[in-house]
Amino acid sequence: MKRIKVVFITVSLLLLSAFLIIAHGQAPIRTVTGTVTKVSDGDTIHLETPEQTILKVRLYGIDAPETRKINQRTGHVNKPGQPYGDEAWKALESKIMGKQVKVDILDIDRYRRMVGIIYLNDRNINLEMVYEGYAEAYIEYLKPPYRSEFIQAEREAKSAKKGIWSLPEYERPKDFRKRLKVRGAE
Repeated sequence: MKRIKVVFITVSLLLLSAFLIIAHGQAPIRTVTGTVTKVSDGDTIHLETPEQTILKVRLYGIDAPETRKINQRTGHVNKPGQPYGDEAWKALESKIMGKQVKVDILDIDRYRRMVGIIYLNDRNINLEMVYEGYAEAYIEYLKPPYRSEFIQAEREAKSAKKGIWSLPEYERPKDFRKRLKVRGAE
């Protein structure tokens, strides 16, 4: 009977530890390296691994202003962009396009994109985008241990009126997408 109790307690502690790691986002699902082959906008990239697998990666913890979407066949604008959308896209592109990066994959989103933190050498590119005012901290999805540093980076960018925070009327990308969706449904 004692042995069953010990096994039960040990298994319970292991499950609790695994839950806490997952719930707090402390451990990446996987870490991959590769070359950035495309920067889609200020918070999404394509990465080619050494095995020549192309991964679409959404930058964890940030939300950059939307860029306008153009129909490649017709050349018409499908969706308008936001102020600072192109600047955010160009900033991310200038940081990592064509470079070898490391990605700590933390999640997979509903669009089946990897969601991760991009590192160029020792630089956390996601955090840089927030600190430089090219993106906001995506508080709805941020979890410890990253949450506090991303929120602090946003506070500093706001205080210095960097990038998106210099705009007289900033609209969160989340609200912009919601507004477009509602307007398109009418």
